[in-house]
Parts: sequence; structure tokens; C-alpha cells
Amino acid sequence: MRSGLTGRRLAATAGLAAIVSMGILSACAQEEKAPETPTETTTTTTTTTTPSVEPTEKAPRLDPGQPNPFSPTVIAPPAPTAPPGDN
Repeated sequence: MRSGLTGRRLAATAGLAAIVSMGILSACAQEEKAPETPTETTTTTTTTTTPSVEPTEKAPRLDPGQPNPFSPTVIAPPAPTAPPGDN
């Protein structure tokens, strides 16, 4: 039973050491800057015209106290009932 506890402690210590070392390596890492290259910028101007907008059909309004126009109008028939034991 003692060897199981020692193995767990060893695994926990190794895991903790790995986490700490990854943190140290990521904190101390230096990022190299990419070499700067001269860039040329060109500016072009374009004009756009907006197309004429045609009106679309209006959706029904949702008014409080009125029935919902988006709810279905078809009501399903009730489930058929059979006498007990007739299945």
C-alpha cells in the first residue's frame, strides 16, 4: 500500500514540474521581429451607385391581444382510441 502512495506522489510531482517548466519557458521566450520590408501604398478611388430598392411585401404585424398570424391554422385530429385489450 505504501508503494501506491509513493507512485502517486511521484506522478503528481512530475506533473507539477512539467507545468511549472512550461510556464517558465513561455514567460521567458523572446519573440523575434520579422525583418521590416519597405511597402508601397497605392490609393485608388472608386465610386459606387446604389441600386434602386423595390418594396417587398410587408409581414403581418404582431399586435397584443390578437391571434398570432404565424401560428398554424390546421388542427390535427385527435388520436384514435381503441377499447382496452384491443391492441
